[in-house]
Amino acid sequence: MNVQTTTQATVDLATIKGRQQIAWSSGDYAMIGTTLQIVGEMLCEAVDLRSNQRVLDVAAGNGNATLAAARRFADVVSTDYVGSLLERGRARAEADRLKVTFQEADAENLPFAEGSFDVVLSTFGVMFTPNQAQAASELIRVCHPGGKIGLANWTPEGFIGRLFKTIGRYVPPAPGVKSPALWGTKGRLDDLFGAKATVAAESKDFAFRYKSPKHWVEVFRTYYGPVLKAFAAIDPKAREALEADLYALLDEFNVAKDGTLVVPSAYLEVVVTKNS
Repeated sequence: MNVQTTTQATVDLATIKGRQQIAWSSGDYAMIGTTLQIVGEMLCEAVDLRSNQRVLDVAAGNGNATLAAARRFADVVSTDYVGSLLERGRARAEADRLKVTFQEADAENLPFAEGSFDVVLSTFGVMFTPNQAQAASELIRVCHPGGKIGLANWTPEGFIGRLFKTIGRYVPPAPGVKSPALWGTKGRLDDLFGAKATVAAESKDFAFRYKSPKHWVEVFRTYYGPVLKAFAAIDPKAREALEADLYALLDEFNVAKDGTLVVPSAYLEVVVTKNS
């Protein structure tokens, strides 16, 4: 019975991962990702990144943390399981004349030897893996003893956390899969890393800045895979309701009073130091 249960869970996670990969491959996440560049820069400062270090960016997307580390003259490997996003990162690196190695890789099964990297980074990436324990185990495994893992993770009650809850009312998440936003809580991070590392976390805000609420909805509905796929999965009446809920959420968080959109979104800046 236990063997069957384990096998079923494994199959379900593989299926979920495949669906997620399709979602992140849809639209063009790079259109959103480039606006988040400052988070990668701040994360590199948080881990006190040095130019003589070997750095791995996991679930790198279009390379925000990748580029930030490369600008600090580190030896950087950028990975993601969506090849098109790596190509966008590669184009950015070439435009800035930065030396980076790009390689397709699954965050839950990294193709690197134990202790290969001094610093492992992920900005709003590894938190979306369906098997959280396995992903955390891989981050720890490839990090050198005494090395650091730097993470930026959306929090459950911040704007993006609330965005996913809103989407979940129309397209429920797969049963049995833990919320990605748990990576934005200190308790969950202690559970994932505490046995092999020390975890420090600080609450930060990233401000989404758009021309208007309508502009934000247009951009996210067109380019942000999870939002795009949610609208595609529901009927026209539900689409109208979801759009109305998104505008209500934006209105709740928007601090701009001039017709533009400025939405602070809470995230956790995390530095995990692997035991020596």
